[in-house]
Amino acid sequence: MPRRIYFGLAVVVALGAFCWQAATQGAKPKDEMLELYGLFVDAVEKVEANYVRPVTRRELLESALEGMLQNLDQHSSFINTGEWKQFRKQIEGKFGGIGIQVGLDDSAGRLRVISPMVGTPAYEAGVLAGDLIMNIDGQSTEGMSPDKAVEVLTGRPGTDVTLDVLHEGSHDAVPIKLTRAIIEVPSVLGDHREKTGRWDYMMDKDQKIGYIRISSFIQNTAEELRKALDELKEQGAKGLILDLRDNPGGLLSAAVEVSDMFLDQGDIVSTKGRNTIPKSYTAQKDSEFEDLPMVVLVNQNSASASEIVSAALQDHKRAAVVGQRSYGKGSVQNILELEDGDSVLKLTVASYFRPSGENIHRFRNSKTTDKWGVSPNPGMEVKLSTPEYIEWFRGRRARDLPELAKLDPKKPVGATSDAEKAQENQEKVKTNDVEKNEKPPVDPTKPEPPKVVAPPAENHKFVDKVMDKAVEVLKARIAAPAATEDAKAKAA
Repeated sequence: MPRRIYFGLAVVVALGAFCWQAATQGAKPKDEMLELYGLFVDAVEKVEANYVRPVTRRELLESALEGMLQNLDQHSSFINTGEWKQFRKQIEGKFGGIGIQVGLDDSAGRLRVISPMVGTPAYEAGVLAGDLIMNIDGQSTEGMSPDKAVEVLTGRPGTDVTLDVLHEGSHDAVPIKLTRAIIEVPSVLGDHREKTGRWDYMMDKDQKIGYIRISSFIQNTAEELRKALDELKEQGAKGLILDLRDNPGGLLSAAVEVSDMFLDQGDIVSTKGRNTIPKSYTAQKDSEFEDLPMVVLVNQNSASASEIVSAALQDHKRAAVVGQRSYGKGSVQNILELEDGDSVLKLTVASYFRPSGENIHRFRNSKTTDKWGVSPNPGMEVKLSTPEYIEWFRGRRARDLPELAKLDPKKPVGATSDAEKAQENQEKVKTNDVEKNEKPPVDPTKPEPPKVVAPPAENHKFVDKVMDKAVEVLKARIAAPAATEDAKAKAA
């Protein structure tokens, strides 16, 4: 049998059930499929024989699969044997990383940071949502898939990786050196830390306005959220601001559970695909927070699960949405095994739809005038320029990352703040003017000075235009029921 036929059969076997399923369903006539396979084999043979360096057939086949899927959408990909092992580690949470969510920017052909996760090495080092990653340890990211980036960025905790990042509005990339760590970050956060290290969820104690941020939707998000809401209930909260800005998404199940806490009935989200069974998720009347006045905050980096929650609450008129239009990532990916599970296809098979029936996903050819994502309620859009966004992000980080915030809330903590402790240490040990081997011994009763000391709050005014608008809207929503009750009492 000629070598070309042998290789053609190998290609068919490697593609497995995926291609044969398409053929049996009549996607392409059999003769046309064989003709196209012949074209592919012919191209592979010519590359194999004439390319400037030797390449294996396996390498060419995997590259072809990657190109085929990448052309569909940025969330579909081929994951080979080595990458699949790494991907499973990521799913299981047994990996060291830097704490960022990345996607492929089609226009730039580079990786773009969707969001750094709060409290991780990337967040602390100043990697911003929207940054383009130009190089990773000197390796260009041009054409690199998000899954390949995960493979390169993850590694043994304690090892270093250097990113060359281009901030939005800048012309030159800057190198940022990061040390990998085990990424275990709580997904439910408050406005600021108490001196004990616990989050304080009551933003305005006089007006009784609660504030909860969800940084991502993971397995225990709903449980964490319920505990935070219970704390607010005990303190007599009259309203809630739910902040989903820079939230890249996560588990569909977590998004449904969170939405169900605030809804008493109706659809939360539905999924529809060309070759999948439609599914619909419905709210149940089983929560004590279904009447709490709410405002939800989103921005251009709010994606996936965060869009499911904000769309459900908006469509049911349960909460007003304030901020900027969301990212538009409303697709469902399935893992389809190849080679008896040694490699897989991560393939987009369905899209999310809001309770209103409108599409969430922003497809490759979508226009700004099309329906996708989640837009603020009329009159509640607050756009931030790039400098304003960077200023907000840095101000938020300064509030999130005092040294106290890194301590275990279960362990006792002194009453003084992290800034006071840092100042105290700096006065005791003048490290800037002393050679390394001449430093006096560190007092074991005092914490070491932090590597990066956030500026004291009084020196960095935290300006949040979106929050200001949200508070204004929430106060009006809180006052509305009271006004209605007063009117009913007068009529009686």
